[in-house]
Amino acid sequence: MRVRIIQPTIKPLSKKRICAYARVSTGSELQGESLENQVTYYENLIKSNPEYEFVEVFADRGITGTTDSRPEFQRMIELARAGKIDLIITKSISRFARNTAIMLETVRELKELNVEVRFEKENINTLSGDGELMLTILSSFAEEESKNISQNTKWAFRKKFQRGELVLNTKLFLGYDKDEFGELVVNREEARIVRRIFSDYLAGKGVFTIAKELNDEGIPTIKGGKWQESTILQILKNEKYKGDAHLQKYYTPDYLMHRTFKNNGEVDSYYIEGNHPPIVSNEMWEKVQEELVKRAEEKGNVEGDRDKYTNRYPLTGMLFCSKCGFPLRRRTWNSKLKCRKIVWQCSNYIRNGKASCPGTSIDDEVISSLNIVEETIVKEVRKDGKKHYIYTSKN
Repeated sequence: MRVRIIQPTIKPLSKKRICAYARVSTGSELQGESLENQVTYYENLIKSNPEYEFVEVFADRGITGTTDSRPEFQRMIELARAGKIDLIITKSISRFARNTAIMLETVRELKELNVEVRFEKENINTLSGDGELMLTILSSFAEEESKNISQNTKWAFRKKFQRGELVLNTKLFLGYDKDEFGELVVNREEARIVRRIFSDYLAGKGVFTIAKELNDEGIPTIKGGKWQESTILQILKNEKYKGDAHLQKYYTPDYLMHRTFKNNGEVDSYYIEGNHPPIVSNEMWEKVQEELVKRAEEKGNVEGDRDKYTNRYPLTGMLFCSKCGFPLRRRTWNSKLKCRKIVWQCSNYIRNGKASCPGTSIDDEVISSLNIVEETIVKEVRKDGKKHYIYTSKN
């Protein structure tokens, strides 16, 4: 009798598919470097482990963790839902999300998908027995920290306003620079453009004509982009050009809502007369305000009706074209046909054609599903013959 030994068959263990998530809440250079460091660190960490299969490092720049509108975060969750991720590594709970409700909802969904989330700083594994209990406690601390930071920041700004101190970024404000003491001083070259805008308007030109002439002459805006009607109107209405300063025109209701609203008496505002050197006289500024009201009444655009139209759709004023910076406008394509479709399209392309901008358009159904709560730049790219979109916080 012959005995043959059958060796056990050992199936090779499949590698865990690993990704990492990184985020910084502002777009500053220092935090940008921090984000790059996080991406490099996690890429090296995952690739150096032979038991891991590297998927990707998902990174959101300049987007807060108290909302769930982070594009890279959402893309990562979609891959997890598609069964392409086994483990997510992130630095801490506050990097993943500072809103307790968002944190627990996301982690529980991933847990049902058997996707583990590992928080390095807190040493928490969401698939462990006490993982959710620890998450509930620690994420509450993270949310409270975010609330305290927001309240402290608001308090500091209110104190500055009460002392008559401006909080102003002159890099986004035409006509002025700051001296070594932080005081506003007139920038002569930029001031000439401001005076021209005021003079042209009083001479009878419309904001569209003024914007078109500046663009035709190759004169850039303070951001280096194209002039648009809304930019001209903002300059004409800005009291700072007559030397005054109206502080806290807009406000943010709470730390979870990162969209600003016009202050119609909900919070204190402060008006300072003669705060800095004027670019136009008080008389010229007042004449322009009277002319603005007169022309608006002639067109039937009274303030209340305009606000009603502006707030007609939740995304109005929230979406911007990545190619020219103009806002996207809601339109209906093929309105009289069965193939009717609602889209958001570049207003510059609509008004001025391809010569001004190649255009950006996105289906309302797609953009409305993203829960966008802050001003967002929409970038349209083509890959494998299909349209794809990249969403970036404008701030």
